Amino acid sequence: MLGLLEPSLDRDVAALGAVLRGRRLVVLTGAGCSTESGIPDYRGAGRSPSKTPIQHDAFLRRPEVRRRYWARATVGWARFHGARPNAAHDALAALERTGVLAGLITQNVDRLHSAAGSQRVVELHGALAEVRCLSCGRVEPRASVHRRLLAVNPEWLARATVHLDPRPDGDAELPDALVDELQVVSCLACAGALKPDVVFFGGSVAETTLAAAWSLFDQAEALLVVGSSLAVWSGYRFVRSASERGVPVAIVNLGPTRADAEAAVRVAARAGAVLPPLVELLGRTQVQTRGQAL
Repeated sequence: MLGLLEPSLDRDVAALGAVLRGRRLVVLTGAGCSTESGIPDYRGAGRSPSKTPIQHDAFLRRPEVRRRYWARATVGWARFHGARPNAAHDALAALERTGVLAGLITQNVDRLHSAAGSQRVVELHGALAEVRCLSCGRVEPRASVHRRLLAVNPEWLARATVHLDPRPDGDAELPDALVDELQVVSCLACAGALKPDVVFFGGSVAETTLAAAWSLFDQAEALLVVGSSLAVWSGYRFVRSASERGVPVAIVNLGPTRADAEAAVRVAARAGAVLPPLVELLGRTQVQTRGQAL
């Protein structure tokens, strides 16, 4: 495919290849990896600032915050749940199959990497596909919770969808009056409050999840960051560790990132345009290397 791309993109892929070829990769992905699947990001190029997202402590302490979350998430769920992997997800799954990619650490909660066929995925921030009871810990599929919400709030969704303004991670902006109307459902086992099984802003990544991420990161001979501004520590920590260990860092992201000064190469382009030809390049290099070893 190289040579058939736009000259600038051809050069970008070649620059990435020069840093990554011959090395075992670990990939860190952020919201920019899923924008081409129709899921908005938080800080992407040309994106206006969002209202304050749900905060972890406020969700735990305040019923009105939980109601606001479930109202907005109920409106956003159909669009979010209907998203499908894009060319970037497919390319990363293909790269794992070649043996070049050890696995993925993702900040995304959409589970699109798994849908594309990626096998080793560490979800730093959890996934919206599950909901957990804050009292007893029982887990229920998000789709089941959605059906229950619609059952106890007939016609609410039809009225709320008129105001749909999609936001990241299945969220949506809604008028306060509509939020106040929503009847929130509770745990089927103990009637406790429900929370999506994700890390909200201000929350902490579980120690077991971090351990799995570091175990994967330890296999990296190069770190490829895709679609993340690295503004939050949960992802940026891996770039810092890579720099300290002398592991080269490559970044594919449309906008600037917190780690631009630490990257061996940064490509400002869509992940779906860059990754497929990069996978072809790295996969071909891997095959050639194996052939020479024989």
